Amino acid sequence: MPVSFRENYMKFKQFLKLVEIQTKVASMMPLLVGTLVSIYFYGHFSVVNFFLMLTSLLCIDMATTAINNYMDYQKAIHTTGYGYNGHNAIVKEQLSINRVRGVILLLIIVGTLLGIGLFLNTDWLVLFIGAVSFIIGIGYTFGPMPISRTPFGEIISGVVMGLGILFLAVYIHLPNPDWIWLEWTTGGTVNISLKWFEFFRLAYISMPLVIGIGNIMFANNICDMEEDWKNHRYTLPLSLGKPLSLSLFGLAYLGIYVLLAVGALTKLLPMGVLLVFLTLPIVYKQTVTFMKAPVKQINFVNAVKNFVLINLAYAISWAVMIGFGNL
Repeated sequence: MPVSFRENYMKFKQFLKLVEIQTKVASMMPLLVGTLVSIYFYGHFSVVNFFLMLTSLLCIDMATTAINNYMDYQKAIHTTGYGYNGHNAIVKEQLSINRVRGVILLLIIVGTLLGIGLFLNTDWLVLFIGAVSFIIGIGYTFGPMPISRTPFGEIISGVVMGLGILFLAVYIHLPNPDWIWLEWTTGGTVNISLKWFEFFRLAYISMPLVIGIGNIMFANNICDMEEDWKNHRYTLPLSLGKPLSLSLFGLAYLGIYVLLAVGALTKLLPMGVLLVFLTLPIVYKQTVTFMKAPVKQINFVNAVKNFVLINLAYAISWAVMIGFGNL
Protein backbone atom coordinates (compact mmCIF):
# COMPACT_ATOMS: atom_id res chain seq x y z
CA MET A 1 0.00 0.00 0.00
CA PRO A 2 1.53 3.38 -1.00
CA VAL A 3 2.55 5.54 1.96
CA SER A 4 0.72 8.59 0.61
CA PHE A 5 -2.54 6.66 0.37
CA ARG A 6 -2.10 5.31 3.90
CA GLU A 7 -1.40 8.80 5.25
CA ASN A 8 -4.42 10.27 3.50
CA TYR A 9 -6.58 7.43 4.78
CA MET A 10 -5.42 8.04 8.35
CA LYS A 11 -6.07 11.78 8.02
CA PHE A 12 -9.57 11.06 6.71
CA LYS A 13 -10.25 8.76 9.68
CA GLN A 14 -9.07 11.51 12.03
CA PHE A 15 -11.40 13.96 10.28
CA LEU A 16 -14.35 11.59 10.74
CA LYS A 17 -13.52 11.28 14.44
CA LEU A 18 -13.18 15.05 14.82
CA VAL A 19 -16.65 15.66 13.36
CA GLU A 20 -18.06 12.51 15.04
CA ILE A 21 -19.61 11.34 11.78
CA GLN A 22 -21.67 8.67 13.54
CA THR A 23 -23.72 11.40 15.25
CA LYS A 24 -24.78 13.03 11.96
CA VAL A 25 -27.80 10.75 11.88
CA ALA A 26 -29.38 13.29 14.26
CA SER A 27 -29.53 15.86 11.45
CA MET A 28 -30.02 13.49 8.50
CA MET A 29 -33.10 11.80 9.97
CA PRO A 30 -35.22 15.01 10.16
CA LEU A 31 -34.22 15.72 6.55
CA LEU A 32 -35.37 12.25 5.50
CA VAL A 33 -38.64 12.37 7.42
CA GLY A 34 -39.38 15.94 6.26
CA THR A 35 -38.82 14.97 2.64
CA LEU A 36 -41.18 12.01 2.95
CA VAL A 37 -43.79 14.19 4.68
CA SER A 38 -43.55 16.69 1.81
CA ILE A 39 -44.19 13.93 -0.72
CA TYR A 40 -47.04 12.44 1.34
CA PHE A 41 -49.00 15.64 2.07
CA TYR A 42 -48.03 17.89 -0.85
CA GLY A 43 -46.83 15.54 -3.61
CA HIS A 44 -43.60 17.43 -4.36
CA PHE A 45 -39.92 16.49 -4.40
CA SER A 46 -37.00 18.61 -5.70
CA VAL A 47 -33.79 16.66 -6.37
CA VAL A 48 -31.64 19.81 -6.62
CA ASN A 49 -32.95 21.38 -3.43
CA PHE A 50 -32.67 18.09 -1.57
CA PHE A 51 -29.01 17.72 -2.57
CA LEU A 52 -28.21 21.34 -1.65
CA MET A 53 -29.81 21.03 1.77
CA LEU A 54 -28.26 17.62 2.41
CA THR A 55 -24.70 18.77 1.74
CA SER A 56 -25.06 22.18 3.39
CA LEU A 57 -26.65 20.65 6.49
CA LEU A 58 -23.98 17.96 6.73
CA CYS A 59 -21.16 20.53 6.49
CA ILE A 60 -22.66 22.82 9.13
CA ASP A 61 -23.43 19.91 11.45
CA MET A 62 -19.86 18.62 11.14
CA ALA A 63 -18.50 22.13 11.76
CA THR A 64 -20.65 22.47 14.90
CA THR A 65 -19.36 19.17 16.29
CA ALA A 66 -15.75 20.11 15.48
CA ILE A 67 -16.25 23.46 17.24
CA ASN A 68 -17.71 21.63 20.25
CA ASN A 69 -14.63 19.38 20.48
CA TYR A 70 -12.38 22.39 20.01
CA MET A 71 -14.10 24.40 22.76
CA ASP A 72 -14.09 21.42 25.14
CA TYR A 73 -10.36 21.05 24.50
CA GLN A 74 -9.69 24.77 25.04
CA LYS A 75 -11.86 25.18 28.13
CA ALA A 76 -11.16 21.87 29.86
CA ILE A 77 -10.19 22.18 33.51
CA HIS A 78 -10.33 18.48 34.33
CA THR A 79 -8.01 17.03 31.67
CA THR A 80 -8.36 13.31 32.34
CA GLY A 81 -11.13 10.80 31.86
CA TYR A 82 -13.26 9.45 29.04
CA GLY A 83 -14.76 12.79 28.03
CA TYR A 84 -11.36 14.40 27.52
CA ASN A 85 -8.50 12.08 26.58
CA GLY A 86 -10.71 9.08 25.85
CA HIS A 87 -13.34 10.76 23.68
CA ASN A 88 -12.18 14.17 22.44
CA ALA A 89 -10.65 13.53 19.01
CA ILE A 90 -8.23 16.46 19.29
CA VAL A 91 -6.54 14.83 22.28
CA LYS A 92 -6.99 11.20 21.32
CA GLU A 93 -5.71 11.68 17.74
CA GLN A 94 -3.16 14.37 18.71
CA LEU A 95 -4.52 16.72 16.07
CA SER A 96 -2.89 20.02 15.20
CA ILE A 97 -4.97 22.93 16.55
CA ASN A 98 -4.27 24.97 13.42
CA ARG A 99 -5.48 22.10 11.26
CA VAL A 100 -8.63 21.77 13.35
CA ARG A 101 -9.32 25.48 12.92
CA GLY A 102 -8.76 25.15 9.18
CA VAL A 103 -11.21 22.24 8.95
CA ILE A 104 -13.85 24.19 10.88
CA LEU A 105 -13.43 27.23 8.66
CA LEU A 106 -13.59 25.17 5.46
CA LEU A 107 -16.75 23.34 6.58
CA ILE A 108 -18.45 26.63 7.48
CA ILE A 109 -17.52 28.22 4.14
CA VAL A 110 -18.68 25.24 2.06
CA GLY A 111 -21.86 24.82 4.11
CA THR A 112 -22.66 28.53 3.83
CA LEU A 113 -22.10 28.63 0.05
CA LEU A 114 -24.34 25.61 -0.45
CA GLY A 115 -26.93 27.22 1.82
CA ILE A 116 -26.82 30.38 -0.29
CA GLY A 117 -27.35 28.19 -3.35
CA LEU A 118 -30.43 26.69 -1.69
CA PHE A 119 -31.73 30.18 -0.89
CA LEU A 120 -31.23 31.34 -4.50
CA ASN A 121 -33.19 28.31 -5.65
CA THR A 122 -36.04 28.93 -3.19
CA ASP A 123 -36.87 32.17 -1.34
CA TRP A 124 -36.11 34.51 1.56
CA LEU A 125 -37.85 32.34 4.16
CA VAL A 126 -35.26 29.59 3.65
CA LEU A 127 -32.46 32.13 4.11
CA PHE A 128 -34.09 33.54 7.25
CA ILE A 129 -34.70 30.18 8.94
CA GLY A 130 -31.32 28.84 7.80
CA ALA A 131 -29.49 31.90 9.16
CA VAL A 132 -31.26 31.71 12.53
CA SER A 133 -30.53 27.98 12.79
CA PHE A 134 -26.89 28.57 11.85
CA ILE A 135 -26.48 31.27 14.52
CA ILE A 136 -28.07 29.03 17.15
CA GLY A 137 -25.89 26.11 16.04
CA ILE A 138 -22.69 28.12 16.42
CA GLY A 139 -23.92 29.59 19.71
CA TYR A 140 -24.57 26.06 20.95
CA THR A 141 -20.85 25.41 21.22
CA PHE A 142 -19.08 28.77 20.86
CA GLY A 143 -18.91 32.01 22.80
CA PRO A 144 -18.49 33.09 26.43
CA MET A 145 -21.49 30.97 27.51
CA PRO A 146 -22.26 28.23 24.94
CA ILE A 147 -25.79 26.85 25.06
CA SER A 148 -24.37 23.34 25.54
CA ARG A 149 -23.00 24.45 28.92
CA THR A 150 -26.43 25.57 30.17
CA PRO A 151 -29.61 23.69 31.22
CA PHE A 152 -31.24 24.64 27.88
CA GLY A 153 -29.06 22.58 25.55
CA GLU A 154 -31.41 19.60 25.23
CA ILE A 155 -34.51 21.69 24.47
CA ILE A 156 -32.82 24.02 21.99
CA SER A 157 -30.97 21.27 20.12
CA GLY A 158 -34.14 19.17 19.92
CA VAL A 159 -36.30 22.01 18.59
CA VAL A 160 -33.74 23.48 16.17
CA MET A 161 -32.71 20.12 14.70
CA GLY A 162 -35.93 18.15 15.06
CA LEU A 163 -38.44 20.83 14.07
CA GLY A 164 -36.25 23.33 12.21
CA ILE A 165 -34.65 20.83 9.85
CA LEU A 166 -37.92 18.97 9.25
CA PHE A 167 -39.74 22.23 8.49
CA LEU A 168 -37.10 23.28 5.94
CA ALA A 169 -37.01 19.75 4.51
CA VAL A 170 -40.73 20.05 3.77
CA TYR A 171 -40.66 23.66 2.56
CA ILE A 172 -37.79 23.42 0.05
CA HIS A 173 -39.73 20.94 -2.08
CA LEU A 174 -42.83 23.13 -2.44
CA PRO A 175 -42.93 25.31 -5.60
CA ASN A 176 -45.66 27.67 -4.37
CA PRO A 177 -46.60 27.04 -0.73
CA ASP A 178 -49.89 28.72 0.12
CA TRP A 179 -49.79 28.16 3.88
CA ILE A 180 -46.71 30.21 4.79
CA TRP A 181 -45.07 33.26 3.27
CA LEU A 182 -42.64 36.02 4.12
CA GLU A 183 -43.17 39.69 3.28
CA TRP A 184 -40.80 42.67 3.30
CA THR A 185 -42.65 45.89 4.17
CA THR A 186 -41.75 49.37 2.99
CA GLY A 187 -40.86 50.25 6.57
CA GLY A 188 -38.02 47.73 6.56
CA THR A 189 -39.75 45.12 8.72
CA VAL A 190 -40.33 41.47 7.92
CA ASN A 191 -43.69 39.76 8.35
CA ILE A 192 -44.10 35.99 8.36
CA SER A 193 -47.65 34.78 7.85
CA LEU A 194 -48.83 31.20 8.12
CA LYS A 195 -51.82 28.97 8.47
CA TRP A 196 -51.55 27.76 12.04
CA PHE A 197 -53.00 24.30 11.47
CA GLU A 198 -50.36 23.41 8.87
CA PHE A 199 -47.56 24.65 11.11
CA PHE A 200 -48.98 22.90 14.16
CA ARG A 201 -49.27 19.64 12.23
CA LEU A 202 -45.62 19.85 11.13
CA ALA A 203 -44.57 20.66 14.69
CA TYR A 204 -46.55 17.65 15.93
CA ILE A 205 -45.02 15.42 13.24
CA SER A 206 -41.55 16.50 14.40
CA MET A 207 -42.04 15.38 18.02
CA PRO A 208 -40.38 11.93 17.71
CA LEU A 209 -37.35 13.73 16.26
CA VAL A 210 -37.39 16.61 18.76
CA ILE A 211 -37.66 14.30 21.76
CA GLY A 212 -35.21 11.75 20.37
CA ILE A 213 -32.51 14.33 19.66
CA GLY A 214 -33.07 16.01 23.01
CA ASN A 215 -32.72 12.64 24.74
CA ILE A 216 -29.39 11.95 23.02
CA MET A 217 -28.05 15.21 24.45
CA PHE A 218 -29.71 14.45 27.79
CA ALA A 219 -28.12 10.99 28.00
CA ASN A 220 -24.73 12.45 27.12
CA ASN A 221 -25.02 15.03 29.90
CA ILE A 222 -26.27 12.46 32.42
CA CYS A 223 -23.15 10.39 31.74
CA ASP A 224 -20.91 13.46 32.07
CA MET A 225 -22.37 14.95 35.26
CA GLU A 226 -19.25 14.61 37.39
CA GLU A 227 -16.92 15.77 34.64
CA ASP A 228 -19.23 18.65 33.65
CA TRP A 229 -19.29 19.88 37.24
CA LYS A 230 -15.50 20.00 37.33
CA ASN A 231 -15.39 21.78 33.95
CA HIS A 232 -18.11 24.32 34.87
CA ARG A 233 -20.67 22.95 32.40
CA TYR A 234 -23.96 23.53 34.21
CA THR A 235 -26.19 21.24 32.20
CA LEU A 236 -29.79 20.15 32.78
CA PRO A 237 -28.92 16.94 34.71
CA LEU A 238 -26.85 18.99 37.14
CA SER A 239 -29.91 21.18 37.75
CA LEU A 240 -32.32 18.25 38.19
CA GLY A 241 -30.09 15.66 39.84
CA LYS A 242 -29.42 12.15 38.53
CA PRO A 243 -32.55 10.30 39.83
CA LEU A 244 -34.99 12.85 38.36
CA SER A 245 -32.97 13.11 35.14
CA LEU A 246 -33.07 9.35 34.59
CA SER A 247 -36.83 9.27 35.22
CA LEU A 248 -37.38 12.12 32.76
CA PHE A 249 -35.15 10.35 30.22
CA GLY A 250 -37.38 7.27 30.34
CA LEU A 251 -40.65 9.20 30.33
CA ALA A 252 -39.56 11.12 27.23
CA TYR A 253 -39.61 7.93 25.16
CA LEU A 254 -43.02 7.04 26.53
CA GLY A 255 -44.15 10.49 25.44
CA ILE A 256 -43.21 9.74 21.82
CA TYR A 257 -45.55 6.72 21.67
CA VAL A 258 -48.35 8.58 23.43
CA LEU A 259 -48.10 11.49 20.98
CA LEU A 260 -48.16 9.14 18.00
CA ALA A 261 -51.21 7.32 19.35
CA VAL A 262 -53.08 10.56 20.07
CA GLY A 263 -52.12 11.98 16.68
CA ALA A 264 -53.41 8.91 14.85
CA LEU A 265 -56.65 8.72 16.87
CA THR A 266 -57.41 12.42 16.28
CA LYS A 267 -56.49 12.10 12.57
CA LEU A 268 -53.79 14.72 13.00
CA LEU A 269 -51.39 12.01 11.80
CA PRO A 270 -52.16 9.16 9.40
CA MET A 271 -52.80 5.78 11.00
CA GLY A 272 -49.70 4.34 9.36
CA VAL A 273 -47.42 6.00 11.93
CA LEU A 274 -48.60 3.39 14.44
CA LEU A 275 -46.08 1.06 12.80
CA VAL A 276 -43.55 2.76 15.10
CA PHE A 277 -45.12 0.86 18.02
CA LEU A 278 -43.30 -2.25 16.76
CA THR A 279 -40.12 -0.69 18.16
CA LEU A 280 -41.51 -0.34 21.69
CA PRO A 281 -40.12 -3.60 23.22
CA ILE A 282 -36.56 -2.91 22.02
CA VAL A 283 -36.67 0.76 23.02
CA TYR A 284 -37.98 -0.20 26.47
CA LYS A 285 -35.17 -2.72 26.98
CA GLN A 286 -32.45 -0.31 25.83
CA THR A 287 -33.87 2.53 27.95
CA VAL A 288 -33.96 0.40 31.12
CA THR A 289 -30.40 -0.78 30.46
CA PHE A 290 -29.19 2.82 30.24
CA MET A 291 -31.10 3.92 33.32
CA LYS A 292 -29.56 1.13 35.38
CA ALA A 293 -26.00 2.01 34.32
CA PRO A 294 -25.67 5.48 32.70
CA VAL A 295 -22.01 5.02 31.76
CA LYS A 296 -20.88 6.68 28.53
CA GLN A 297 -18.44 3.99 27.41
CA ILE A 298 -21.04 1.24 27.87
CA ASN A 299 -24.64 2.39 27.52
CA PHE A 300 -24.75 5.94 26.10
CA VAL A 301 -25.05 4.38 22.65
CA ASN A 302 -28.52 3.13 23.69
CA ALA A 303 -29.88 6.67 23.37
CA VAL A 304 -28.52 6.88 19.84
CA LYS A 305 -29.90 3.41 19.03
CA ASN A 306 -33.32 4.43 20.35
CA PHE A 307 -33.33 7.57 18.21
CA VAL A 308 -32.35 5.69 15.06
CA LEU A 309 -34.77 2.81 15.72
CA ILE A 310 -37.80 5.00 16.44
CA ASN A 311 -37.23 7.51 13.66
CA LEU A 312 -36.11 5.00 11.04
CA ALA A 313 -39.37 3.15 11.70
CA TYR A 314 -41.11 6.55 11.53
CA ALA A 315 -39.52 7.29 8.15
CA ILE A 316 -40.38 3.81 6.87
CA SER A 317 -44.01 4.29 7.94
CA TRP A 318 -44.22 7.48 5.84
CA ALA A 319 -42.57 5.71 2.89
CA VAL A 320 -45.02 2.80 3.19
CA MET A 321 -47.96 5.20 3.26
CA ILE A 322 -46.62 6.96 0.15
CA GLY A 323 -46.27 3.61 -1.62
CA PHE A 324 -49.71 2.30 -0.67
CA GLY A 325 -51.63 5.55 -0.72
CA ASN A 326 -53.26 7.38 2.18
CA LEU A 327 -53.61 5.09 5.19
